[in-house]
Amino acid sequence: MEAAFPGLGTVINVVTVVVGAVVGMSVGHRFPARTRAVVTDCLGLVTLLVAALSALEITSSALVQEVGPGVPMLIVLGSLLLGGIAGSVLRIEQRLESLAGTVQAFVARRVPAADVGGTSGGISPRERFVEGWLTTSLLFCVGPLTILGSLSDGLGRGIDQLVLKATLDGFAAMAFASTFGLGVLFSAVSVAVVQGSLTVVGVLLGTLLPEAHIAALTAVGGLLLVGVALRLLRLRDVPVGDLLPALAVAPVLTWAVSSLG
Repeated sequence: MEAAFPGLGTVINVVTVVVGAVVGMSVGHRFPARTRAVVTDCLGLVTLLVAALSALEITSSALVQEVGPGVPMLIVLGSLLLGGIAGSVLRIEQRLESLAGTVQAFVARRVPAADVGGTSGGISPRERFVEGWLTTSLLFCVGPLTILGSLSDGLGRGIDQLVLKATLDGFAAMAFASTFGLGVLFSAVSVAVVQGSLTVVGVLLGTLLPEAHIAALTAVGGLLLVGVALRLLRLRDVPVGDLLPALAVAPVLTWAVSSLG
């Protein structure tokens, strides 16, 4: 599908997230807490499936040919360790939570409490907003469709991938917003910033990242989504925000290893 202008795919994606979140917030309060918990568990399980599909990129033939057999696992491990250490030192998770809390407090002063999300199941409005924003931002912004789709859009090669992603994100936003409220709506800003930036990169560079580098980044992103799923399933509060630098480290390590070879 040809785009009328670069960035159209991201615009469509942002619109579907906003519409999905608004619909979810409109009908979500009608469900009891027990039903919302079931919805969250379902989303956690589906997120695990998406994570598994992304993590399987570690077996990509392009990546194996680029760095050699057995090395992709070390690249993923090294990316998570180096990225996690950097993120922990920079306190990214804490800063993101602080930013989300500030936004939630700002919004809470301007909209009815019911729209922001009242206390539910012992969870404060701030916690619900932060969890909703961080979880959906990571889910919508990490993955092969985000990277490949945005770059392809910028290169003028069509927006088919982003249209598919927009459809999936719209339904996911509807489900998440029924539980987490307004925080999900603000993930549309994250989608706009991340995918918009990648589209600009595609326009400026004129070439896609090497397939092997994308595979490594996608595999690492899959493991980050596992962390998101564990949080949704209330099994472990993995500091996914602190692991975000791993996404930047993965292509660099892939390049370094292939250069040494």
